[in-house]
Amino acid sequence: MKNPVLIFGSGVLGKIAMNIFESNEVFIYGFLDDDKKKHGSEINNVTVLGPTDEQGFLKLIGQKTEAFIAIGNAAERKTLVDMLNTERKVMPVNAVHARAYVAEESTLGHGNLIAANATVNPFSEVGSHTIIHSGAVIDTDAKVGDFVQIGTGAMINSGVTIEEGAFIGSGVIIVGGITVGKNARIGAGSVVVKDVAKNTTVFGNPAVKV
Repeated sequence: MKNPVLIFGSGVLGKIAMNIFESNEVFIYGFLDDDKKKHGSEINNVTVLGPTDEQGFLKLIGQKTEAFIAIGNAAERKTLVDMLNTERKVMPVNAVHARAYVAEESTLGHGNLIAANATVNPFSEVGSHTIIHSGAVIDTDAKVGDFVQIGTGAMINSGVTIEEGAFIGSGVIIVGGITVGKNARIGAGSVVVKDVAKNTTVFGNPAVKV
């Protein structure tokens, strides 16, 4: 990546994204964040420049900078993606840590965050604007949709399908062949042994609806 990057969001995910880009020696132009209290502050010498709708900075995207959205809430992330697509005609870049493993035979969309020590194995598919935290594993032939979040150390086994907007907590194990429906939520440490319906929250070992 030749251009510097503007990071939307200066919270925990913003800090993770900053670390990822720095691991790849990508210059960070600054953060944009809607929390006015953060404006003008610095995180590791990177300034929080203003709100996410600040036109003076948005005009740079696609010309002098790239964009990355580091906001955990999937609905907010989608709103910002739609804004960048519509107003700037650009797509956020991927943030893949230098210590992550992404197989050449896998496929990635746009705007994904893949943190340190995460693994995306051969012939797996990851959509766009998805967050894969440290140490998580996406195994061979697994399919992960758009706007998904996969927690630290989660294990997504072969043949699993995770649909758009699902949230997978830290340390979750999803056994092979399972489908996790759209916007479903799986609590941390759960072991998922059967399909999870859309908009459903499950927890436990084995995971059950709560």
